[in-house]
Amino acid sequence: MNKLINGNIASIDAYANLVINKDKVNTSNKDYTGPKFSEILNKKASIDSVILESNIGQVRFSKHANQRLEERNIVLSDEQLKRLEQGTIKAKDKGIKESLVLVDDYAFIVNTTNKLIVTAMDSKNSDENVYTNIDGAVVI
Repeated sequence: MNKLINGNIASIDAYANLVINKDKVNTSNKDYTGPKFSEILNKKASIDSVILESNIGQVRFSKHANQRLEERNIVLSDEQLKRLEQGTIKAKDKGIKESLVLVDDYAFIVNTTNKLIVTAMDSKNSDENVYTNIDGAVVI
């Protein structure tokens, strides 16, 4: 019926099946001492809310931008990150929706509406210094 692996339920579907059929199935496992599903879910929800609160008012990096930062060994200082956010705010205030924001030797394409960094590059990796699909630029 429902498989247990090391005394734990094997999948969320199996757990859901147990909950739905709790009157029909003996779900007691006296040997299991781990956290309940609801405890895990509540912990995950509280972690997610902390992450969301920490991003309020700050720029966020898309998965693609994070990959580019890692591939190109770009590490931003707190001061550079603050300037990137300032450039994003300036671009948004001027009505720019897709902006090029230049910080030192780094170039970022930013969706200002969502404060989302779409991609990142350094001066060595920008192909002939041509940037497309933007409607404005900020040098900060």
